[in-house]
Order: sequence, then C-alpha cells, then structure tokens
Amino acid sequence: MADEHPARRAGFLSQKYVANGQREEWLALFADEGAVVQDPVGVSPLDPTGKGQIGKQGIAAFWDNVISKGRVSFDYPKSYAAGDECAFIGKVINEFPNGQRFEAEGVFVYRVNEEGKLLSLRAFWEFARPTTDGVAPHPPVSRAG
Repeated sequence: MADEHPARRAGFLSQKYVANGQREEWLALFADEGAVVQDPVGVSPLDPTGKGQIGKQGIAAFWDNVISKGRVSFDYPKSYAAGDECAFIGKVINEFPNGQRFEAEGVFVYRVNEEGKLLSLRAFWEFARPTTDGVAPHPPVSRAG
C-alpha cells in the first residue's frame, strides 16, 4: 500500500478504521486545518445545514453521533484516483444493535493534501432512497443519428 495513490491509500485506511471501530486512528487521518466530512453531501437529517462536519471537532462528533451507532462495512469494488482525490464506487452497510440494516450505494470521494492527510470525505448517496439497488433510473444515452 506504500506505493498506492495517496488519496486511495487514505480512503482504504479510512474504511479499515471505521470497520474496526478505531476512532482515534480514523480521526488522525484528517488534516488539522480545514478538513470536512459530507456524508451525505447536501442537506439531510445527518447535516441540516448541508455544509458538512467541519474540523476535527465536527468530524469527531460525526463519529460519535453516526458512525459509532452501528457496525459499518464497505463494499467498494471499484476506485478511480486522479489528482489529489480518489472516488470509490459501491455501498456502505451499517448494521445496528437492534437488527436493523442500512445500505447506501453511491460514490465516495476522498481528497488529501500534500502530506496525504484527508481534507475531505464526500459521500454522494440519496438519503431518501437507501437500498441495495439504489441507482436512480435513467434512460440510456446514445448518439443522435
């Protein structure tokens, strides 16, 4: 993993630490200044302002109020790295102590600084439609002839 793209490496470590319940290790992945978590991006019950969880204190609160409430796992079969970012495509699964299970398919983008610290984690998924087949239906696009 040492030769891995820095944003992909940070993404893999983030997923590992979340899945293993390693709060302090996860928080240490983030830059000390200007880091933000938007999960999901935009206004949602998890983020009424839509601005994200800003700074280490906000990100720590996100762990305490959201991540720690269940057992989180990741199924990201594909990732694409470019510039200082890496996008993972797949789903996040959160299993709660009461037996409920929440799955969200989407695109999860990690951006790092020059030191490889996370500047942002942005999760694009539809809060209103968590599902195992949650891709929004759309018509096929083809070249007009």
